[in-house]
Amino acid sequence: MAFDEEFNGPIAYGSRWTGDQSSSYHYKTHNPNDNKLDWIDKSKVTVANGVATFTAAPSSHTLENGKQAWDAGLLTTEFSSQGFQVKTGDYAETRVKLPAGTGAWPALWTWNGTSGTHGEIDSFEYHADNSSTLELTNHVNPNHLFYKDTKSIANNGWVTIGTYYGANSVDWYVNGVKVFSDGTGVGANWSAYLILNLSVSAGKYHPAPQGTAPITFASDYVRVYR
Repeated sequence: MAFDEEFNGPIAYGSRWTGDQSSSYHYKTHNPNDNKLDWIDKSKVTVANGVATFTAAPSSHTLENGKQAWDAGLLTTEFSSQGFQVKTGDYAETRVKLPAGTGAWPALWTWNGTSGTHGEIDSFEYHADNSSTLELTNHVNPNHLFYKDTKSIANNGWVTIGTYYGANSVDWYVNGVKVFSDGTGVGANWSAYLILNLSVSAGKYHPAPQGTAPITFASDYVRVYR
């Protein structure tokens, strides 16, 4: 196993993870240009009983577009001293509890700001208003699937999601079953940092939060096999 985060203790900020910035966000801490309300705040990731909980709640910050931000949790391997990156041929997996709050937008994805395509592969994106669907997307060699499964995917439900980053095809797995092969892949020399986070929709593509109640999303582990 190339990377194993079980969330059995305090998050290893600095060495393994970064929780206060990402180059995927235009302003490093927030990215209103991508229809996001979230403002990265590492205090919004907590660990207990082997589970990391990501919380989003109304912030004191105001975005450049005048909207109120939501402080939200994000973990990335970018800017950490280990600087772990997934590579072509790796398989990444996480087990997550999907959120229920309107505006919730969790994801496991990859990013490499130094590459021309930014290296983005979305193992999953989820929107609570579309409660039985995972968005599976290759942004490197574009292809995607909106995978719908009313039995396995639901608000407040646990699901295991895996991604094989193949040179010629990226494969997605839900609860151990392959559900999509894109046939485009990432190429032979691809690499990128991991990001696991809870974003908040600003209302353009999916509804923004209704009210001020906090939103939560959880992960049991993040593992990468090489």
